[in-house]
Amino acid sequence: MSAVLKEYDTKIDSKNRFTVRGAKYDYYHVMEFNDGRIEMIPRVLVDPTLISANTLKMMDKSVENLKKGKVSAPIDFSKYLED
Repeated sequence: MSAVLKEYDTKIDSKNRFTVRGAKYDYYHVMEFNDGRIEMIPRVLVDPTLISANTLKMMDKSVENLKKGKVSAPIDFSKYLED
């Protein structure tokens, strides 16, 4: 179980915002639960220009093969499902 690093109360402002004190990230994935909990998971966005030319070439070739119907047989994931 994770340890609580910081705990504080905050108030929603008139525009339905609240402040995260000392936030280490600029982006968060937010999940609101029906019991009122809000979970925020940090996200680090990657600049798309940092993808290598080789990776882009491989992706383009994969899409080209998919459009031509050159694909492998479907993978059976049923053995990974819990009973």
